Amino acid sequence: MLNRVWGGFFLVSALGCLSQWWLGDAEVFSRWLQQLFAMAELAVQIGIGLAGIMAMWMGLMKIGERGGLIDALARLLSPLFARLMPEIPRGHPALGSVTMNLSANALGLDNAATPMGIRAMEQMQSLNPNKAVASNAQILFLVLNTSSVTLFPIAVLLYRAQQGAANPTDVFIPILLATCASTLTGLLITCLVQRIRLWDKVLLLWFGGGFALLAALLANLSAYTTVQLQQFSVLWSNAILFALIMTILAVGAWRKVALFDEFIVGAKEGLHTTVRLIPYLLAMLLAIGSLRGSGVLDGVLWGVRLLVDSLGWDPRFIEALPTALMKPFSGSGARAMMLDTLASEGVDSFAGRLASVFQGSTETTFYVLAVYFGAVGIRRTRHAIPCGLLADLAGILAAIAVAYWFFG
Repeated sequence: MLNRVWGGFFLVSALGCLSQWWLGDAEVFSRWLQQLFAMAELAVQIGIGLAGIMAMWMGLMKIGERGGLIDALARLLSPLFARLMPEIPRGHPALGSVTMNLSANALGLDNAATPMGIRAMEQMQSLNPNKAVASNAQILFLVLNTSSVTLFPIAVLLYRAQQGAANPTDVFIPILLATCASTLTGLLITCLVQRIRLWDKVLLLWFGGGFALLAALLANLSAYTTVQLQQFSVLWSNAILFALIMTILAVGAWRKVALFDEFIVGAKEGLHTTVRLIPYLLAMLLAIGSLRGSGVLDGVLWGVRLLVDSLGWDPRFIEALPTALMKPFSGSGARAMMLDTLASEGVDSFAGRLASVFQGSTETTFYVLAVYFGAVGIRRTRHAIPCGLLADLAGILAAIAVAYWFFG
């Protein structure tokens, strides 16, 4: 599937370049090549930037493993994941890594989540009988990551504050509602494909409790001012991360783990993993650059506008669509699209608010797929891409609906 998608990007880009050249745009090939070179450079920059963070977290995770912390967490959550991921034995360390990754994502701690996610993928790969084909557990884990389970979209709120929004947090509740829609859709579709019994009483208990906690959190945070919300997010995100690191070190010391030696072992593994990732990142970023340089995205928006006009719908959401269309492929590209919309349309315009909701409630599906599956050498992704993209589509549609509901 990934081979066909990747090749399809370049085929569509080639058609876009040739059509523009035929229409008299002699600079299209130059723009296309510039985008490829820029993305090749970006792949190396991302790899270098990720190396230190990856080494640090893999070193800490190694101490956590040796100290038994990961095993304890896995035993605690085994009733839940034994039903969602029946391929993973109860008490396996992969369950602890999965939990820590999803928790970091929920708090918006991307730098912490990625190394934990790769570690979870590697541990699940050790159980995978066919190393080139994604297992059901790996697919479900990836879909949950691509569905943008984020409770604190602090980056989006800060961008809006920097651009002079009258109330930067007015998109906070819409983002949470949209991301809940994408996560629930991704989970339900994947469970249906994999024939997981969602009416199991353990799953109902966990999900019911989770929704109750989320509702209580929303009720509490909805009255916060911009400053209070930012302070709450920064304080508790960093405090939880601090507590996690100190707990790992304290448990390791209590269990008489050779802290420094085990950290070095894990850090070396992290650096090796980063080197393995760069070719996969390069391949995906080149495909994204090809689409951008060929003008295909502009053509897609033109077609959407024609369709919307013919149906007589409100076209205001179209100006924010570049962010939604770019987000599954490139987080930095989507961020640039959002900032461009805020600048051109106005930070408090309907399009500006909707672009902010898109940015906070959808995820870089193909980037996550390239990183996580690339780290373990998986080539056949099975139903991972369709399920991830359907979750993205649900998030996009929910974002549009919520934006019209909240902002008219």
